[in-house]
Amino acid sequence: MEMNREKLCTSKADVSSDSAYHCSACHDDEEWSSMSRGRAKSRSLSASPALGSTKEFRRTRSLHGPCPVTTFGPKACMLQNPKTIMHIQDPASQRLTWNKPPKSVLVIKKIRDASLLQPFKELCVYLTEENNMIVYVEKKVLEDPAIANDDNFGPVKKKFCTFREDYDDISNQIDFIICLGGDGTLLYASSLFQGSVPPVMAFHLGSLGFLTPFNFENFQSQVTQVIEGNAALVLRSRLKVKVVKEHREKMTVQNGIEENGVVPTNIEKEVGKQIMQYQVLNEVVVDRGPSSYLSNVDVFLDGHLITTVQGDGVIVSTPTGSTAYAAAAGASMIHPNVPAIMITPICPHSLSFRPIVVPAGVELKIMLSPDARNTAWVSFDGRKRQEICHGDRLKEL
Repeated sequence: MEMNREKLCTSKADVSSDSAYHCSACHDDEEWSSMSRGRAKSRSLSASPALGSTKEFRRTRSLHGPCPVTTFGPKACMLQNPKTIMHIQDPASQRLTWNKPPKSVLVIKKIRDASLLQPFKELCVYLTEENNMIVYVEKKVLEDPAIANDDNFGPVKKKFCTFREDYDDISNQIDFIICLGGDGTLLYASSLFQGSVPPVMAFHLGSLGFLTPFNFENFQSQVTQVIEGNAALVLRSRLKVKVVKEHREKMTVQNGIEENGVVPTNIEKEVGKQIMQYQVLNEVVVDRGPSSYLSNVDVFLDGHLITTVQGDGVIVSTPTGSTAYAAAAGASMIHPNVPAIMITPICPHSLSFRPIVVPAGVELKIMLSPDARNTAWVSFDGRKRQEICHGDRLKEL
């Protein structure tokens, strides 16, 4: 499964001073450096700082282990293959930089929440009048009577660019995103961008705040820092999911009789496959839906059957999603910088199946077991819910 590392959250962490260290375990003469501004050099997951720089890189040491031993006895060693090496930038040096000054911003507001009307208006006035930004908002946000009937807000509304979900493509027009709400608002913003996601600045104005680190009290200074490129980044991975459905259509045989003389009822003819693709920030949930029967799905890892889930369903989550539905189902929480995928059963009818952590980069496939009594249902970050029948499959690439 591919884990796409994207700029999905900015934070206010101060950057440490410039310093250099080297990995004494595997590269005696190779030097790495952390940079205070702009893009830093990527460093290997297995690189560890020298003992002399423990204080300066205490945070880094907790996220990167020592180099593994790649020699076995006097003559054997591991084949060096550059494609198998995963480079992860030091989280302490992930800083935002702009190739060109940002000009457009997408403001996502939680719908039907009266408490967000005043923060929304203050933010939009600040962006348009003091920063001359092009502000994009969803059309249904402006249909709120409290906004539509506000004459004082009228001049600001005329400067907005509006869009409609599933109708307008704004993926190449947005420089960064500001979310007003909780974690669900950020998930919605992620769903609008099925390709590359602009940097997201999420203000905690909702019920849950795992992904919303900013407070709105001093939003002016925080927004200014982001516009100037003076902000830290937290990279969060997404799952690329393909839904492959066997497309069938009902056909009627002429005269109701086949060549062998059998009278058919309804014939389903396979005419092709329907393929849909989604980018998921939290999790993919496969459940039994409205059926009273337990779901029965097979889980494949790189083409090999690893288990059959018999229960209410199964959750495939990112490290970000490990704090959501997966945590409620008994899974552990994974740090967002750990490249991993969590597989969690939902109320399994078994004493041996527990949550499984697999490395990012594997290919997962989920499909109904041949002896499943009913169909299953799948949702992507709680959206796009659809039925999965026999022969259909989910592939997380």
